[in-house]
Amino acid sequence: MFKFFLELSPIWQAFIAALFTWAITMLGASFVFFFKDVKKSIMNLLLGFSSGIMIAASFWSLISPAIEIANNLKMISWLVVACGFLCGGGLLFLGDKIYSVCLKRQGKLENGKMKRVLMLIFSITLHNIPEGLVIGVAFGSVAFGIDGASLISAISLALGIGLQNFPEGSCVSLPLRREGFSRFKAFFFGQLSGIVEPIAAILGALLVIKVQLLLPFLLSFAAGAMIYVAVCELIPESQADKRKNLVTFFTLLGFVVMMILDVALS
Repeated sequence: MFKFFLELSPIWQAFIAALFTWAITMLGASFVFFFKDVKKSIMNLLLGFSSGIMIAASFWSLISPAIEIANNLKMISWLVVACGFLCGGGLLFLGDKIYSVCLKRQGKLENGKMKRVLMLIFSITLHNIPEGLVIGVAFGSVAFGIDGASLISAISLALGIGLQNFPEGSCVSLPLRREGFSRFKAFFFGQLSGIVEPIAAILGALLVIKVQLLLPFLLSFAAGAMIYVAVCELIPESQADKRKNLVTFFTLLGFVVMMILDVALS
């Protein structure tokens, strides 16, 4: 099986590797099926946990690699990452305002639940696009003979990203379940956020050099969007619980779990 994989073209290798990361996202999203009854207090704890995961992923999975790639490409890393981060957060801020204005013009009360759902799905999906590109670039770099690129390192990278996607899949499905979505719908949207990775991986493998130049900005852009959603929507919602201290601890726990996964598997 492994021999067959080695004989494939870099594009197919990148696609299969990204399919693996998507499968792990599906596995994480399936976590919603373990809950028979939705108790608000328990889901608030899980919402806090998801917030911690998103904050940790923003730095360890996105900002830190963005800085490293920018430095390797001889860019002004702090400027590129700062611009990308603010643009990502700014896009979500702008979308938030436009959504609210459109509802008011239609004479409707602001649908906070739907807005929160859309922002959450968008931010996690946006975060998965540069991760898919990174996988594609890793496999494409082997074919181009770029210094330091190897098939083993590309496979290790895909494995690390895949394992990181487990909590990220639940990071979408659990809050959706908290908002009253059925288990199947919460799972569907949770796994759907990872479907962009195989597509992005193919693009990354095909356009290695050009995509490399865009990666620092795209990674930090996704980080800004994730932080905006976590701070603006998820954390305030979870803190509405009477047990604020326990919810805060679960937020810290989510951060630590994601940090360990990112650092240990990098």
